Amino acid sequence: MLTYLWIALGSALGGMARYACSTLVAQMAGGSFPWGTLLVNVVGSFVIGVFATLGGPESRWPLSPDARLFVTVGLCGGYTTFSSFSLQTLDLMREGQAGPAMGNVAASVALCLLSVWAGVAAGHLLNGARPG
Repeated sequence: MLTYLWIALGSALGGMARYACSTLVAQMAGGSFPWGTLLVNVVGSFVIGVFATLGGPESRWPLSPDARLFVTVGLCGGYTTFSSFSLQTLDLMREGQAGPAMGNVAASVALCLLSVWAGVAAGHLLNGARPG
């Protein structure tokens, strides 16, 4: 039961951080493209890559299972916004902006995959191992 509380706490903190970050970026960037959601998903992909690698049982800084779930499932799960991404992309399509919608899909997938790879590589480097 304590594990679920850690995940719930991480989700709440991640959700608040998502709202703050995406709102700030939207205010700064303006326009109809969801830059804040894209940034949140890229950063969240990097963080989950780092912590999944650094927090493993064979790492330099192993985390307890609850701490690892707090960060990966809780914080990152509450922070990343795939459902928001999906709705915003659909809204762009409904508004006749197929180009920006497809650009959002391509940028999100490519940048998030690159970001999670970079996070895993950073975790390996911090562990003192060569990135895989």
